[in-house]
Amino acid sequence: MARIAKKPVDQSGRPLGPRAQQTRQRLLEATAALLEERSLRDISVVEIARNVETSPATFYQYFKDVPDATWQLAEAANREIPALVARIEAPWSGRAGLEEARAVVAGFIEHWDAHRAVLRIRNLASEEGDRRFQKSRRDAMQPILDALAGKVKEAQGAGRISEQIHPYAAAAALASMLERLAAFHREIQAFGADREALIETCARILVQTATGRAAS
Repeated sequence: MARIAKKPVDQSGRPLGPRAQQTRQRLLEATAALLEERSLRDISVVEIARNVETSPATFYQYFKDVPDATWQLAEAANREIPALVARIEAPWSGRAGLEEARAVVAGFIEHWDAHRAVLRIRNLASEEGDRRFQKSRRDAMQPILDALAGKVKEAQGAGRISEQIHPYAAAAALASMLERLAAFHREIQAFGADREALIETCARILVQTATGRAAS
């Protein structure tokens, strides 16, 4: 089921009008741009506000602090996940199935390329125990785990995968591979595996592991 985007509100809970939404979006974009350049702790509200030619007081109308703005960027990135889940849930058989798997891998890479700094902060904060970021990461990954586990269960029902393999253990392994590949694909390319090779290799692993079919 697709996530329904909540209408943005200010810190008092009041819905934002069109002009306020534009200001809020500009502040988020400025935050994201700065996160690409340096760490979260080195970014100030004053700097974000200056970059959009407004005041710190305006920033605080929409966000509690810089981590709050970063969390809201992570929540916005999550709205791209249903499209990836839909491709995982599509039939994976024959050449069409391999094409869907390729699209999943490419989509993960594009998702991370578009939100790399925010997603890395989300994951780090989640591992450090921040509950907001933990939930954001869980909301992103749980539908992917469910869809991959569903693929494994289907293959087990058809006798193509051993019952000794736990569907969610397999799904977690595949999801971890996708996330790490997407996060570090540029570094991996330094070893001679270009983007096309990474997508093809990962897609074939996905198909073979999740469906029990040879990727062809």
